[in-house]
Amino acid sequence: MTKIKKTSTNFENKKTLEKDCAEIYAINLISGQWILCICYHLKKGRLRFSELKNSIPNITERMLTLQLKKMEGSRLIRREVYAQVPLRVEYELTLLGKGLLPILSQLEGWGKEHMKAVQED
Repeated sequence: MTKIKKTSTNFENKKTLEKDCAEIYAINLISGQWILCICYHLKKGRLRFSELKNSIPNITERMLTLQLKKMEGSRLIRREVYAQVPLRVEYELTLLGKGLLPILSQLEGWGKEHMKAVQED
């Protein structure tokens, strides 16, 4: 009897959908609690780690580090290290990351409309 390698059904479903649907692929890139928030803050320009941390309430250093690594791996941001003492590291949106800015603007408009509609009910 052969053993069947078990994997997460949810993970496999996401990967299958990503191949067939560009919208799902994009959503998976920016999903999570912090990625759009980080993009929002970086739309103004380069920021150091401490500036990002201070501008996002309740995010831990570990979570910010993980999210920045994920975003760098997805080519949404660029990490620049300056060889100086103390070491200086800055983050900025790449061209691919800047492509999210019009979408963020649309989400902002939709969010305002939604909040207004829900408050009226």
